[in-house]
Amino acid sequence: QVQLVESGGGLVQAGDSLRLSCAASGRTFGIYTMGWFRQAPGKEREFAATINRSGGSTYYADFVEGRFTISRDNAKNTVYLQMNSLKPEDTAVYYCAGSVAYDLATRRDQYPYWGQGTQVTVSS
Repeated sequence: QVQLVESGGGLVQAGDSLRLSCAASGRTFGIYTMGWFRQAPGKEREFAATINRSGGSTYYADFVEGRFTISRDNAKNTVYLQMNSLKPEDTAVYYCAGSVAYDLATRRDQYPYWGQGTQVTVSS
């Protein structure tokens, strides 16, 4: 089993920054690509960012517009999402996900492992 635990969410004002963390434990050797998704109230869960095993490749959803950065520390089994210039429309529960894919992954069905989510609320 693999466990993913997110942290770092909170209530911030528009324009502020937050850094989300996701710590992986358990049989983590099988996890390669990592991703962040988000789900706003009344909406489907959507892809935000993904990073490959080495951390050398990343990919972002269009809505990120250069404001978010995904990174990882494999020695700590942790992946991060640095979010800058936050907007009220970024308000959502943010989920960390782990995939056994060898390359970047953007679809929910590519991720068998999920964290419990962390709430991010951006006030205007």
